[in-house]
Amino acid sequence: MRRSIWRKVRAVSAVRGILKTMRPHQWVKNGSVLAPLVFAHQALNFEVAMRALAGFALFCMLASAVYILNDVVDIEADKLHPTKKTRPIPAGIVPLKMAKGVFVGLIATVILLGGLLSLPFLAAMMGYLANNLLYTFRLKRVAYLDVLSIVMGFELRVIAGALAAGVPASWYLLIVIFEFAAFLGLGKRLHELSIAGDGATRAALRSYNPKVITWLMLVTGIAGVATYAVYTFDPETISRFGTPYLGITTIFILFGVLRFVWLVRRKSHAESPTDAMLHDLPFLSNLGVWATAVMVILYSA
Repeated sequence: MRRSIWRKVRAVSAVRGILKTMRPHQWVKNGSVLAPLVFAHQALNFEVAMRALAGFALFCMLASAVYILNDVVDIEADKLHPTKKTRPIPAGIVPLKMAKGVFVGLIATVILLGGLLSLPFLAAMMGYLANNLLYTFRLKRVAYLDVLSIVMGFELRVIAGALAAGVPASWYLLIVIFEFAAFLGLGKRLHELSIAGDGATRAALRSYNPKVITWLMLVTGIAGVATYAVYTFDPETISRFGTPYLGITTIFILFGVLRFVWLVRRKSHAESPTDAMLHDLPFLSNLGVWATAVMVILYSA
């Protein structure tokens, strides 16, 4: 009887563990899949919006599959990490066999449903998967290429979102996403260096220069805000949306950049500043207000 109860408890813990490993709090990053829909002024088109939301849901599944794969591949290294050792897979809460099975199931589902949605969309998703496989097995060990791989992941999200919805992705959008993704990736590396100090163990991390990363963060952060501002104040943008007020939302972008810099410089218990920002009330509130303001300005004009 006790053994049966213990098995049930372990099974429940494993299910909870696999859900935690899927990192649903990270799905907010897949919001970039919906960006082409919003800025193509098609968010109120029901059919187009449903396709975009389907693409978003599939990308969440794909991202979760990648997180599971990363934890399986890095299990031995994570067991020695001060914070990652508590993750369900390295902690032994989720059996490796179960983790691998869920990974295969998610990938199979994504391929099947993604192909039904759109073959070009599926190709973009497979590009995202290939990029993450390269990152997991090679690029994360190469300084700066690891950040570039993160950037490509965000770019592919935007491209996939455009293909799912059947709308164009503007060059402005792709450039802004590139700049801010690089800004976030560099911030993550700078935070890791500040925590590890001279005891950095990863080869890529030891190859980074904190001063260089700081300057690159400054450049990409300023460039991102500037590009967004130029886009919102562009006469063509004002004419397309029929409103001059989109530029007001630049203030929220600037606050988000400054808040992220603060999170990078603060040595918190979070694994990274990108994890910290997803639990930071001021950052999330600012993000929510920005998204609401954009929707109101664009769709009430």
